[in-house]
Amino acid sequence: MKSAEIRDLFLEFFRSKGHEIVKSSSLIPRHDPTLLFTNAGMVQFKSVFLGEEKRPYTRAVSCQKCMRAGGKHSDLENVGHTARHHTFFEMLGNFSFGDYFKKDAILFAWELLTEWYKLPKDKLWVSVYEDDDEAEKLWMEITDIPSDRIVRLGAKDNFWQMGDTGPCGPCSEIIIDQGEDVGCGRPDCKVGCDCDRYLELWNLVFMQFNRDESGNLTPLPKPSIDTGMGLERITAALQGKRNNFDTDLFAPIISAVESISGLSYGKNKEIDTSMRVIADHMRAMAFLLSDGLIPSNEGRGYVLRRIIRRASRHAKLLGLEGSVLYKLIDSVADAMGNVYSELIQEKDRSSKVLMIEEDRFTKTLEQGMRILDSVIDGLKKEGKNTIPGDELFKLYDTYGFPLDLARDIAMDNHLLIDEDGFNRDMEIQKERARASWVGEEEAIASIYKELQSEIGETLFIGYDTLESESVIKAILKDGKVVTEASEGDEAELFLDKTPFYGESGGQVGDVGIICKISNFKFQISNCEAEAKVINTKKEVGLHAHVIKIKGGTFKVWDKVKCLVDKDKRMSTARNHTATHLLHTALRSVLGEHVKQAGSLVSPERMRFDFTHFYGLDKREIENIEDIVNGKILENIKVETEISDIQDALKSGVIALFGEKYGEKVRVVRVPDFSAELCGGTHCRETGDIGLFVIVSEGSVASGIRRIEALTGRAAFDYLRQRNNELQRISEMLKTDSPYERVEKLLNELKDMDKEIESLKAKAAAQSSSSIIEKAKEIDGTKVLACRVDNLEQKDLRVLADNVRDRLGSGIIVLASAKDGQASIVAMVTDDLVKKYNARAILKKVAEIAGGRGGGKAEMAQGGTKEIEKLDKALEAVYDLIKK
Repeated sequence: MKSAEIRDLFLEFFRSKGHEIVKSSSLIPRHDPTLLFTNAGMVQFKSVFLGEEKRPYTRAVSCQKCMRAGGKHSDLENVGHTARHHTFFEMLGNFSFGDYFKKDAILFAWELLTEWYKLPKDKLWVSVYEDDDEAEKLWMEITDIPSDRIVRLGAKDNFWQMGDTGPCGPCSEIIIDQGEDVGCGRPDCKVGCDCDRYLELWNLVFMQFNRDESGNLTPLPKPSIDTGMGLERITAALQGKRNNFDTDLFAPIISAVESISGLSYGKNKEIDTSMRVIADHMRAMAFLLSDGLIPSNEGRGYVLRRIIRRASRHAKLLGLEGSVLYKLIDSVADAMGNVYSELIQEKDRSSKVLMIEEDRFTKTLEQGMRILDSVIDGLKKEGKNTIPGDELFKLYDTYGFPLDLARDIAMDNHLLIDEDGFNRDMEIQKERARASWVGEEEAIASIYKELQSEIGETLFIGYDTLESESVIKAILKDGKVVTEASEGDEAELFLDKTPFYGESGGQVGDVGIICKISNFKFQISNCEAEAKVINTKKEVGLHAHVIKIKGGTFKVWDKVKCLVDKDKRMSTARNHTATHLLHTALRSVLGEHVKQAGSLVSPERMRFDFTHFYGLDKREIENIEDIVNGKILENIKVETEISDIQDALKSGVIALFGEKYGEKVRVVRVPDFSAELCGGTHCRETGDIGLFVIVSEGSVASGIRRIEALTGRAAFDYLRQRNNELQRISEMLKTDSPYERVEKLLNELKDMDKEIESLKAKAAAQSSSSIIEKAKEIDGTKVLACRVDNLEQKDLRVLADNVRDRLGSGIIVLASAKDGQASIVAMVTDDLVKKYNARAILKKVAEIAGGRGGGKAEMAQGGTKEIEKLDKALEAVYDLIKK
């Protein structure tokens, strides 16, 4: 049975049992700071299990893409060396949200495995939690599995939890006996042994509790079911393979590796290991990149970078040089693109990112080799035989230099490596990484969830109007629910309906005023209480109006009049519609790999982050501006519509990475140009934008660029200011051609700089003659230590070069104090570097002077701010040489 059939059969079986087939969620979990990646099928249903969210179904089935390569759940280092470990995998799962429980979960699993997949019953075993009498009894009563093949195990094996906190409960595992020839061979080998004989296929989790940060267990609102079966494992079992990598899930990728390497799979253990690592990691890379992740030095991006570099390292072990991983993206898309369309949609962009990242790694690997060679030379000179762990970790963390490669090079040089020290630094780094991603997304405050369950969601009517007559349903003050708030208070109002847009999707919240009225015949003059809305936030379907009360008192159930600041709303709308035009223009000019990576839309300006790999030149920026302004001049009507998510995506609408979409979505369209899923507010016609100008473009992270731009009046004011500055410069230079005049002045300055440098060189030559006279001879070596104040460090270096050339052979240490700090230069002529080391001399002199420095054996530089110690340090030079 092919893997595609196994996947489809699983979904169809549970569909026939009344389960809703739910599409896989992103590998990047939303609103869950406890997880680095989606690591199980139940992640997207976590809020449902907790009773915080209701779905239109109580039974679900999914094939969820999962990642275990960082944080608590990480299999990265085992991949390639075992038959079962993967970074990326697919998890088949069925779920009950307070519907059926243990009995039906067991019945469904047994029927699917034995009747649909037709696994041999005499090879199947079951484990249950040691205290779960109910589960053991059900297995014996409702299935025909013998009681002697039901095993009780402890919490380590049979009590499941997604993370340190969250839904959890006892579980029951279904296991297949693969035979004695697969196992460890020990006579006491049994279920629970770490060998591969008794292989876990499916885990049925009986979700009963929620674990809090203190470790306490509280019952869930309704007992539920969460199951997980790795597609890779069940495929291997059904295809009679002892190794997951030998199934048809990996065959196309391994075949592609064979093709580009010219090597064969299955003939050499080391080659097989490298091919498996590459095949596994290619799937992980392709899926993470297709979900919008970019390699970086922290959090999730750092894990992706590690995966790429590990695969690249194994490609090099196969004799492949340069960037090769990007050539394998097609094999993943071909193998899995029919199920996960994002692989095909993002294929070109993923290939480009991989090529650039691997090329960067190749260069940093070369740098790492040079640094490691230098470290080894230093150890040999000092007579030491172990490479320090901190040096190894610095190479790994900064340059991605693999520990196994460092170990091989150490062995070649008859040296040891400090792996314990390396591991200590690695653990510290992991803690830092966990801290960075835990803070990526703040958990939604429980108070908003409680309010939402009590008063329901806020109806937003702001697409069609900037005013409303509403009713206050709740008030928050100082984080607590209150019944009223008065003059001078800052509070949050929650209304039945509102025209105020709540901050979301990169667009800032609306501002304006809210007035209390006795009836809905509103006049500003008879306002009983008035509040300034300083921000509007959106939390779990609620619009929180952050207010400062100017006068009067607001109470729950008061009638209020809402007035959005029209000018600020329109300015925001101009900037938001402009981001859509900009997004399409960027893809047109730079390529389809461009993808939005973040944005900020405010009344004042717009900021747009996007995936790209190098800075934009002047021509590209002008081209982008021309495209956007061209669409503004066309004054195209901006259309919005509500659509089914799948229909919208099929039509080519752009969905933004990181956004959580429901089944119904809002499409914002500029006909024949742009179409995006967006809940923000927009212009009615593109001509409302008025004018678009880019004010800056730069890098904000590896592979992420940022454009800041202005529209409307702000753009006009910006251009007027620039024109006024140019006019003032023209007046200052007394010319109508400021560019030519400035160019002429700069050329004159360059000529003057050259003349100054020439004069400095002559002065240095003259000074060097008098300085050389101060040289002393120690043990047949000329030694010169001298202070020459008021020189910049580069001028001091020029002087030292002159002294060295005139001295011919010797040791020179020069220092110069200027502007409250001193520079120090040490030099050793080539004939003496085997006996004396300028770096060592400089380091000791700088330490005496209360400073620091470094360099090479022939020349080193440093400095200090403790000028009063400078003379003493220079006097010590002669004693240092004597020693």
